[in-house]
Amino acid sequence: MAATIPKSQILSLYKSLLKESHKFANYNFRSYALRRVRDAFKENKSLSDPKSIKKEFEYGKNNLEIIKRQVVIGDMYRTEKLVIENL
Repeated sequence: MAATIPKSQILSLYKSLLKESHKFANYNFRSYALRRVRDAFKENKSLSDPKSIKKEFEYGKNNLEIIKRQVVIGDMYRTEKLVIENL
């Protein structure tokens, strides 16, 4: 039987994804990343198969690393703030 991932680890991954997504300097990237994280977790909320849960958990961890890298790259090439960000 496959080992299940504790809910505390899943919640920790969710919080980490949200925290890193908030670091995007660009408003559009930030709002897109936050929306995708929330939607993905809502979509997979009812998963019960341990293999599926493990697969999605690994996918989330990989995306966390991608978000971290993109935040660093975004900080290197800053652009002017959008009008909506100045409100």
